[in-house]
Amino acid sequence: MSIVTRNGTPMDAPVAPPKVVRQRRVRPGLLGLAVLLIALGGLGAAFAVTSVRATGSYLAVARPVEVGRQLGGADLVAVQVSGGQGLAPVPAGKLDEVVGLRAAVALTPGTLLTRGQLTDDPLLGPGQQQLALGLEPSQVPARKLHTGDKLLLVSTPDDSAEGPARSGGTRFEATVIDTATPENDDVVVYLALAVRDVPAVVALAADDRIAVVLTEAA
Repeated sequence: MSIVTRNGTPMDAPVAPPKVVRQRRVRPGLLGLAVLLIALGGLGAAFAVTSVRATGSYLAVARPVEVGRQLGGADLVAVQVSGGQGLAPVPAGKLDEVVGLRAAVALTPGTLLTRGQLTDDPLLGPGQQQLALGLEPSQVPARKLHTGDKLLLVSTPDDSAEGPARSGGTRFEATVIDTATPENDDVVVYLALAVRDVPAVVALAADDRIAVVLTEAA
């Protein structure tokens, strides 16, 4: 017993036992989780820094480009791209190197330009020659022909001939290289044909005996 006084008057009172503070046990699982979260946070920060450092200026397609057409400066635009893992876009500083090359595939506006989409190969293949064919608007098989379109040239009957000589129907395969529209509204189509077919097509074109059929769009 200990003596406790109240207002100077001694009195008996029990002494409260001291409190024992129990130490908290650290669970190994929670410790491991904390270490893992710290590590993931560090990796995330490193990835963010790497992405920022990978930001660069690259070339993108500004307007549609058909297969086989040469690229011009107005067809491309420089854009800022961050990251780009797995891609191989053409840097904006390489603009002069790609202008003048031909599109190996159809280029869509808003997409990054890659070297694999371009070619410097001539459109004329082995054993082919180029021919210009003038057509009236009603003879063109589509509202607009594009580079790479596949055409079938069919001979029409010769009204001035008689008997078997009047028959037509001979077919020639051709590929569109380019088109032009002169001031008289006629359409000039530049075609790639097999060398063996060029003389016959020239003769038929001179007699205005050719019908043009679109068989495959580029």
